[in-house]
Amino acid sequence: MDEYDYSQPGHYFVTLCTKDRTHWFGEIKDGEIVLNEYGSILQKQWNWLPEQYPYVELDVFAVMPNHFHGVIAIVGDGCIVGGGRDRPLRKTKPLPELIGAFKTTSSKLIHQAGGNEFHWQRSFYDHIVRDELSLNRIREYIVNNPAQWDSDVENTQNVRAEDDAYYVHGAARTQAPPHWVSKGLT
Repeated sequence: MDEYDYSQPGHYFVTLCTKDRTHWFGEIKDGEIVLNEYGSILQKQWNWLPEQYPYVELDVFAVMPNHFHGVIAIVGDGCIVGGGRDRPLRKTKPLPELIGAFKTTSSKLIHQAGGNEFHWQRSFYDHIVRDELSLNRIREYIVNNPAQWDSDVENTQNVRAEDDAYYVHGAARTQAPPHWVSKGLT
């Protein structure tokens, strides 16, 4: 939504993919993700977000071999960054800036650990969570994502042309909805 204020409080479901869907973060064994060093870096940097930004709370997330799903919540009214004598100025980074910080810091640390060829796919997918029912369905989807890897459209062994196009924040929007929408998660 171009006119939506992504700094306002709420829950947001995000999906980030690696460039060319290259497997960087580990592998699925017996329906569970086994993180490698780069996947551990990604997990650490996701958990860093609320340490860096006190108005951020994290919900469920899943590091997958070539993508990441997470629910992030913006809470409260930001953090004080200055202001006038009687009125402190509160600032909240909008979702795209928070995800940008996550992508930048995780990329830097992965490069420092030897993954010099690592790159994220441009932009990211987001979904504004509107109610508790939707949030619970998204949580279930994320938690079960590793067990569904064999049929996941992000698994490069399963990619079909029609699944390759999906809405992303900050990029041209396509006609095709993401695969999880068709599974009734909204």
